[in-house]
Amino acid sequence: MYICTKFPIMIKALKTVGRYILLMKRAFGRPERIGMYMRQFIKEVDQLGVNSIGIVLLISFFIGAVITIQIKLNIESPWMPRWTVGYVTREILLLEFSSSIMCLILAGKVGSNIASELGTMRITQQIDAMEIMGVNSASFLILPKVVALVTIIPILVIFSIFAGIIGAFATCWFGGIMMAADLEYGLQYMFAEWFVWCGIIKSLFFAFIIASVSSFFGYTVEGGSIEVGKASTNSVVTCSVLILFADLILTRLLTS
Repeated sequence: MYICTKFPIMIKALKTVGRYILLMKRAFGRPERIGMYMRQFIKEVDQLGVNSIGIVLLISFFIGAVITIQIKLNIESPWMPRWTVGYVTREILLLEFSSSIMCLILAGKVGSNIASELGTMRITQQIDAMEIMGVNSASFLILPKVVALVTIIPILVIFSIFAGIIGAFATCWFGGIMMAADLEYGLQYMFAEWFVWCGIIKSLFFAFIIASVSSFFGYTVEGGSIEVGKASTNSVVTCSVLILFADLILTRLLTS
């Protein structure tokens, strides 16, 4: 009783974590009809992943260009090799931007989409109807989303890396801030293939966080349309915090 009165936030957080774990247990139950799940999986890949390619390429292109310009302006020195710009740009894109920052952006776009979709289905009693028909609604609605994001987001990360590099070269070809040959040498200098795998591995964890947490907030909505909006906002905020926390841990583990 003392703990309940003194630490209500902690108790609420523990209850939320418990509900999340129980929902994920249901979601990862054995699929009843593989063909139906595969159709749902393909639909989610198209809706959540393919429709995000445009924004990923656009943002990555301009961020790659901006990173190159900023580094060139801020570390310009006669004592600093000119290829350093390409080297630093590559490290930023591989280790942080194309995996962590891009997944934060996708948490806003994809996460809010998932929470709103499931929340709307909950308040319109579509999920209740599926339960009455004997369908494991958690598995049918959440599992394809999780598998789709875990499959497609690492591909989006690779696209982001290439788009960022093209944006960096664009500043050389059209902006004339430095020689493209110097940038190319810096991009290739002491290249570590493991850093690419670090970004892909981190994106797998981030994809699971986005899909599962957003699904939890949408699936457990109680109330009306206002609650759906709150659930969408809460899912984006929670996903962002968890991604940053996971990024800290994964970066320490993968680069140590």
